Amino acid sequence: MKVRVDPERCQGHTLCAMAAPDVFELSEIDGHSTAVNEDVPADQEDRVREAAKSCPEQAITIF
Repeated sequence: MKVRVDPERCQGHTLCAMAAPDVFELSEIDGHSTAVNEDVPADQEDRVREAAKSCPEQAITIF
């Protein structure tokens, strides 16, 4: 599984980082999220799916 955060859509709600803190990091400048690594570790897949579902802006893409 791979994951990406669309920087144009992300509004910095931080829900993804709360759901999967090992996968998403927040910018200290604006609070927007990015994936630490595009490749999601197998033990984090459920958390990443939850993060994508919880994103109000639908900024997270799983592929």
